[in-house]
Amino acid sequence: MNFGDFAENIATVGIDWKTLPIGTRVRLGAQVLLEITQIGKECHNRCAIYYKAGDCIMPREGVFARVLEEGPIRCGDPIEIL
Repeated sequence: MNFGDFAENIATVGIDWKTLPIGTRVRLGAQVLLEITQIGKECHNRCAIYYKAGDCIMPREGVFARVLEEGPIRCGDPIEIL
């Protein structure tokens, strides 16, 4: 599998996102601030991602966040769990 296979918006290495509590704030780069709002999402009857990638990680690893402060992010920007 490659980054982007599951339609993720942001892909990282070295952070176990699914273990972060709801409400955790995360700084991406210098400006962006996110707040974790949901861990996992039910995959109803093999969604489009399942058919494209052969699997759906949403129930196991999908993490959702709301943007509290927006701005640009780039590959290699630091990520800080607050």
